[in-house]
Amino acid sequence: MGYIESKAWHKDPEETPMKVSDILRIKGTTLYTTTPLAPLAEAVKTMAEHDLGSMLVMDHGDLVGILTFREVILALNNNGGSLGQATVRSAMDDHPITCSPDTELDEVRRMMLERHARYLPVLSNRQLMGVVSFYDVAKAVVDSQNFENQMLKAYIRDWPAEEEGAKAA
Repeated sequence: MGYIESKAWHKDPEETPMKVSDILRIKGTTLYTTTPLAPLAEAVKTMAEHDLGSMLVMDHGDLVGILTFREVILALNNNGGSLGQATVRSAMDDHPITCSPDTELDEVRRMMLERHARYLPVLSNRQLMGVVSFYDVAKAVVDSQNFENQMLKAYIRDWPAEEEGAKAA
């Protein structure tokens, strides 16, 4: 019998659909946040240093926005190519769509596509749990499909010989 090792998405097709919590469990809990009054240039520097596509904007423990490279590019365009003295508040999306750890990945994909959102903050009872990206969701789906494909191939490869002989007769 074959052995298949996959680091990530061991969801049995008969089980419940994949959820955001499955991604967060694999991804980890490191989050980068900023505040609305922080200098935009400082936030952009942090994003560049850590290769971040987004930063969550928090104020007194509450999510108040998200800053992504899309908002940064718009701010640069609106300010003649300079960030100047702009604050995060001036560039952030102050109404980001969010999801919960229990949100199914099919719903997350639909939300992302409808709103052209690449990043979704994950909240549970107003508590920030993480952020999922379009990449995270796509990787989870592909990894799950690859795992299922490997399982099917292993099943076919390990098909009992007597069953094959009985079917041929």
